[in-house]
Amino acid sequence: MTKLARRTWLAAAWLLVAGLLLAPAAGAQGTVTVLCSPSVVWCDVLKDEFPKATGINLEYIRLSSGEGLARLRAEKDNPTFDVWFGGTGDPHLIAFREGLTEFYKPSSWDDLVPAFREVTGETYLPLYAGILGWAVNEQMLNSMGLPIPRTWKDLTAPVYRGLIAMPNPNTSGTGYTMLATILQIYGEDEGWKLLRDLHFNVAQYTRAGAEPGLLAGRGEVAIGVTFMHDALHQAIQGFPVTVKAPADGTGFEIGGLSLVRNGPNREAAIRFIEWALSPEAQVLAAQRGESYQLPTNVNTPLDERSPRFSDVRVIPYDFEHWGDPAVREAVVSRWTNEIYPIPRPRN
Repeated sequence: MTKLARRTWLAAAWLLVAGLLLAPAAGAQGTVTVLCSPSVVWCDVLKDEFPKATGINLEYIRLSSGEGLARLRAEKDNPTFDVWFGGTGDPHLIAFREGLTEFYKPSSWDDLVPAFREVTGETYLPLYAGILGWAVNEQMLNSMGLPIPRTWKDLTAPVYRGLIAMPNPNTSGTGYTMLATILQIYGEDEGWKLLRDLHFNVAQYTRAGAEPGLLAGRGEVAIGVTFMHDALHQAIQGFPVTVKAPADGTGFEIGGLSLVRNGPNREAAIRFIEWALSPEAQVLAAQRGESYQLPTNVNTPLDERSPRFSDVRVIPYDFEHWGDPAVREAVVSRWTNEIYPIPRPRN
């Protein structure tokens, strides 16, 4: 072998070895990091199923909507998340307006419910819809000789002192949706008075929106303010709760799916978004007995137990106004400074 031929052979061999050393493991297609705002169980379903469908690994951190928005704000200059999955729409809209996320138009865009697309526009993607309501432990109320509440105003009656749980709007998108709902139904003056009167009956403010339903199911409170699909989940799990909607009207969410701006794994994030909006992915939560929101893809089979808009008095929730960062900040700050610190009577 000539010196030239030997050098050529050695160079080719080195390139082959280097290629083997640097090549990714067989089947690995990268990783997507998800800020996941639904329940941990649902997030675990994503972690299990997305890699099976795409070959891409998925890691997540579970944060409620308010916490998720705060985390994205803190990491604006160096984001660690690629995509934000779930949670109420107001924080997703705020994240878009603050440049924390960007709009991505999926291939399934035309398959998403038109009414939801009209609300979100080209800001965040509508992932599911849910109606705000209550988880009511009727057995507990009956044993105490108390009536079943029908309206938001009913919740302020002194007979329910220490018997209600609701989410804290500083950490929970559900909590903020409740504040915005009551202010839209009753107006500024009457609405804030109602929230103040309700405060005296609250036994616990929770970090996440699903937790009040769990407390009602355990009998720690009689009424939990939560989304109806979360209350339904507790009922299906065997807890003694009934799913209720306020007769004087209630708000709703269009749960969000957002592409994080400048996330480290953009291509994997887009693959995840495409998958998450598919019927195959949207049925997973209900199939696993975990969540019963209304899916946004019109081709997704709807669980017959899911709460319907047609069965509830839903208000024309103004997402444009209540999703404004300044409005949200003002509302949450007023509640935090003027209502939350008021001492509540002890039973």
